[in-house]
Amino acid sequence: MKPQLSLKGRGLQILSQREHSRSELRRKLLVHARAAQAEGEPESAPEPIEEVEAVLDWLQANRYLSEERFVESRVHARASRFGNLRIRRELAQHGVALTADAAQQLKDSEAARARDVWSRKFGQVAADTAERARQVRFLAGRGFSSEVIRRVVQGASDD
Repeated sequence: MKPQLSLKGRGLQILSQREHSRSELRRKLLVHARAAQAEGEPESAPEPIEEVEAVLDWLQANRYLSEERFVESRVHARASRFGNLRIRRELAQHGVALTADAAQQLKDSEAARARDVWSRKFGQVAADTAERARQVRFLAGRGFSSEVIRRVVQGASDD
């Protein structure tokens, strides 16, 4: 039987697989802290939330947990498939926001990214309004702005 990992060990193990936001890692570690408490740790042990917060503070102080790296990795993973609105919404769900530089880079590249996504899926300008509406819904679902969607679906160049 494997020995139980400490919360710090679990946090390091989770972070070794991919970057996490603080809120996401808190949620994952709380499950383990509450399970350990339920298994009958002494009554003098700290509350699970306090213990998890201490571990998170330690991970952040030692740069194992970084909101900046999380934002960077999430943007890198999502930018080729999704628009600015979807990326911002996903980051907001994790309790983080884009930096000004990252937001500007996404804004500058949104039309080109939308055109790439559109061309992979459709490849040609819609022949009728029903097909155009389908293309618009697809790009809107991916989180691209309405102005960018209009230009891409109409076949206008990126300029």
